[in-house]
Amino acid sequence: MRPESCELTEAEWAIIKAVWPHEPCAAPTIQEALQKSKGWSYSTVRTLMDRMAAKGLLKTEKVRNLTLFRSAITRAQAQRGELLYALKHAFDGALTPMVQCLLETEGLSARGLAELEALIREKRKRRSR
Repeated sequence: MRPESCELTEAEWAIIKAVWPHEPCAAPTIQEALQKSKGWSYSTVRTLMDRMAAKGLLKTEKVRNLTLFRSAITRAQAQRGELLYALKHAFDGALTPMVQCLLETEGLSARGLAELEALIREKRKRRSR
């Protein structure tokens, strides 16, 4: 059973973001995808990917002498984990100050605000049932 959310390190985020569009993929593909931004060697990438597989973040499949990797978590699970980590550590678990902080950001458009209001209305409807 996969977790509803998980916490990823910065390096794991880099790897998983490179895996998602290429899966199934081998470590050299990911090393090449991250070469410009990270400059990691093949052995670094392979070690990170093997550790992520051991943690249940990636799945592996052997095809002859090649190990193919797939994500074991969805983008939504990774994002939820990151958000819950921020909620727990930066806001001491208090959701209202976190939402207030997000609402006060410069990038919130009228459309974005309307979408948030619609989400809240929908949540209220489901709660009252």
